[in-house]
Amino acid sequence: MKKTTQLKKLLTSPELEFIMEAHNGLSAKIAEEAGFKGIWGSGLSISASLGVRDNNEASWTQIVEVVEFMSDATTIPILLDGDTGYGNFNNMRRLVKKLEQRNISGVCIEDKLFPKTNSFIRGEKQPLAEIEEFAGKIKAGKDCQVDSDFCIVARVEALIAGWGLSEALKRAEAYRLAGADAILMHSKISKPDEILTFMKEWGNRCPVVIVPTKYYSTPTQVFRDAGISLIIWANHQLRSAITAMKKTAETIYKSQSLIEVEDKVATLNEIFRLQNDEELQQAENLYLKTQEKRLVSGIILAASRGVELGDLTKDVPKAMINVNGKPLVAKMIELFNERGIKDLAIVRGYKKEAFNFPNVKYFDNDDYATTGELVSLFKANEKIQDECIITYGDILYRKFILSLLLEEDGDIVTVIDANLERRCCGNHGDFVNCTKPYSKKFSEEPVFLKRISFTELKNSDQFDGEWIGLLKTNPSGSDILRITLDEMSRKENFNKLKMPDLLNTLIGKGVQIKVIFIDGNWLDVDNVSDLSNVLAYQ
Repeated sequence: MKKTTQLKKLLTSPELEFIMEAHNGLSAKIAEEAGFKGIWGSGLSISASLGVRDNNEASWTQIVEVVEFMSDATTIPILLDGDTGYGNFNNMRRLVKKLEQRNISGVCIEDKLFPKTNSFIRGEKQPLAEIEEFAGKIKAGKDCQVDSDFCIVARVEALIAGWGLSEALKRAEAYRLAGADAILMHSKISKPDEILTFMKEWGNRCPVVIVPTKYYSTPTQVFRDAGISLIIWANHQLRSAITAMKKTAETIYKSQSLIEVEDKVATLNEIFRLQNDEELQQAENLYLKTQEKRLVSGIILAASRGVELGDLTKDVPKAMINVNGKPLVAKMIELFNERGIKDLAIVRGYKKEAFNFPNVKYFDNDDYATTGELVSLFKANEKIQDECIITYGDILYRKFILSLLLEEDGDIVTVIDANLERRCCGNHGDFVNCTKPYSKKFSEEPVFLKRISFTELKNSDQFDGEWIGLLKTNPSGSDILRITLDEMSRKENFNKLKMPDLLNTLIGKGVQIKVIFIDGNWLDVDNVSDLSNVLAYQ
């Protein structure tokens, strides 16, 4: 269905319809994905996003250029806030022509004088256009449109200017007779009284559009009962973006770091998705000879019950414990997916039927009660190939940690927490010694693992950090890891071996395991105390 036809149907629908403000291609895409059937190309929001006032300081060609990007990014209709039509009837004719060329479905013009001022700024002092002149502008626009479904909405400012209901009705009727497809009746008071009174007098002569920015607390059903055709949520994407951007900028400025905000902002992959990068990749595969796509898989070890958690794991394994509304492992799956890792495997054991995530391959360690982590990993041996992330299923870590791991080169790379003073998970852990300790001074010299031991921490000077249960292999490292794991599976004590045993065996064979140091920002969940820390961490 044509976009113009979609907008016409929204205006004439027997049901109350809604459109959402957008001010660029990205916000337009977000509005469509939220489910809205149409977009309001807000003059206020577009002007503000350009850093200028809503007083026609941005030229009409600049506005049209923005909405062209919005139209290209979406499949739903756009109703442009066309201010006064940017001049007289002749400017209106050219505006309609250019909007149709850019696949914009309609334009709303207001009966004020050019250059306009925003209705909520000294609205009562703003002069209105002569009725005949504005009606002529509407007629000129309708006469020159090529697409019969292109819509012109006439915005009546009589209530804003304080001219009263009688003037509002007179103007609305004149604009309807001039050919307007709908009337936008605007009001700035905090109650819908003016609008409701207008609707009683108007009597359904043509569709009515409203913008309840000031009377936002009115229940939507009131508008349905009054016979309103379309509601415009006029500026809320812009306003919410300003709030979020200010908070983010202030946080980064104060902390001189990104750690506090990284988990609270959209991922780069989400931006790429909204930009439809996948289509470009498909086109590159069709038209260009490109390098082979990077393949990254993930293995989550989640076979154990977690007996230290007592009754909390009576019916579910600890990786499935609910943390703030989601299972622990579900948070990990989301984290992997956000980083573009969709080829995931879970090694399950205790209460394995609790794991029911779609698009995940499962491996079962039914001997989970009598075996260690290496048996679980060996069950998924076939998945250790190409580039692979291996992680415990009972840990949480900030998003940036996974990003650091993905970006680091090396056959086998692991993550070490250098901050042993702020441990939150008891005194026992997988503590490591490295070729050199963590330093805040920049150095290009890589750091490698020397040894890892599960032991009690008595003195933080004993060790260089703690392994958090996360590592990555590249294709060469996957081969090394898979072969070594196969060799170790032949040992008599294999059932009792854990991940640190695998890492130490690799080191003993001369394999260099590269270290990424972090400073906290992760949690392990082994007991009830740890779970309390997780809840605080969230």
